[in-house]
Amino acid sequence: MRLYCSHTSPYARKVLVLLAEAGKSDLVEMVPASGTPLDPGTTPLAQNPLGKIPTLERADGPALYDSRVITRYLDDHFKAGFYPQGARLWETLTLEATADGILDAAILMVYEQRVRPEENRFPAWVEGQWGKIARALDAIEARWMSHLQGPLDMGQIAVSCALGYLDFRHDDRDWRAGRPALAAWEAGFAARDSMKATVPPA
Repeated sequence: MRLYCSHTSPYARKVLVLLAEAGKSDLVEMVPASGTPLDPGTTPLAQNPLGKIPTLERADGPALYDSRVITRYLDDHFKAGFYPQGARLWETLTLEATADGILDAAILMVYEQRVRPEENRFPAWVEGQWGKIARALDAIEARWMSHLQGPLDMGQIAVSCALGYLDFRHDDRDWRAGRPALAAWEAGFAARDSMKATVPPA
């Protein structure tokens, strides 16, 4: 299998952390790729017509894309067990979706500053995106800490990667303020070997 990815992509980081935690990193070839909504760059258009990463090329079927599809596939393929059975599965999937929603909003904020011409930027829209992030973080602090402190699953990996991206691109926003439980959990999870090995380059 070949994984088209960028080490600055938090969605790709989710996949890389899963592989590291499963002990399967050496079974997937990493292919550097990057692009923007205005320029697909080196994204694998032949494998993913949306021009996004990560994209997973496999021998036994068409390429897979969207990080949640890829992580679910790899978890099943390697029998890693990061998507639990029973009622906890729905919590894991919801927490992963919440983390990905944080990333969606955070990346749109980055694109607004990096891609949109300065005269066309919309500060209120940027703040609206941050509002989504802040509400999601508050919900995790209030409702999800018991899940985060439970057995390792994809919800935890996704949340940690989302928080890492906020540090990487939006550190001035200080997401930890007013969220002591989440901040303490993140500090512990970030110390895992899989997280340290996938920190995006400065």
